Amino acid sequence: MAVSESLLSVRDVHTYYGDSYVLHGLSLELQRGEIVCILGRNGMGKTTLIRTIAGLTPPRRGEVIFEGRAFENEPPYAIAQAGVAIIPQGRRIFKSLSVRENLALPTSTLAARGRLPPVAGRKHWTMEEVLKEFPQLQERLNAAGGSLSGGEQQMLAIGRALMANPTLILMDEPSEGLAPKLVQRVEEIVRSLRDSGLAILLVEQNLELALSVADSIYVISSGSFVFHGSPGELSARPDVLDSHLGVAAHA
Repeated sequence: MAVSESLLSVRDVHTYYGDSYVLHGLSLELQRGEIVCILGRNGMGKTTLIRTIAGLTPPRRGEVIFEGRAFENEPPYAIAQAGVAIIPQGRRIFKSLSVRENLALPTSTLAARGRLPPVAGRKHWTMEEVLKEFPQLQERLNAAGGSLSGGEQQMLAIGRALMANPTLILMDEPSEGLAPKLVQRVEEIVRSLRDSGLAILLVEQNLELALSVADSIYVISSGSFVFHGSPGELSARPDVLDSHLGVAAHA
């Protein structure tokens, strides 16, 4: 078993969908309590990287190491139980279940992770704590998930992930389709989660959001990383911003 000092270490990962070669030897490091953002245009491999780490689309070559444990042919549920939660693109809440039922899923006997005892030095998320963080969900506890607005569904997806009390959250495009005010709320939530001791791997297309919250940024293009550095270093690279993100450099 390989050992890594990082919370998460992705090493020379090559991922395919059938014969389609999607991720071309990606490597990244993420430390405890850190926000790492993956930026890139549609179809560049961002979601595939999330799926690879979560065990949904395992790599054909390379390693994913979490807390010193190499995930070799581990099923997704085992990776979730190890402390990795995913907030998928499009929220993927259960629309026929109530808000309360959606939130309770990670605490089921099958899920196991959400039933673990509190960890010293880290906030322990319960139904009560999640509803404090998202008071709008308190008012809709008995409503069907499908009846919520897009913003409320995103809060529910985040709250559901927190109920598993993960060490690492994989967030895939949390600002997608949200009004600017709600994007600002997502930014506040991401900062708050980091302050509570969580590490976050954030996949985004929203450059401003990434620059405002990330400790470290990777830019992906055609399945390869073309940049890695701080938000300030990315802002100073008009070539990367223009060629790979399609935006003008910030002043």
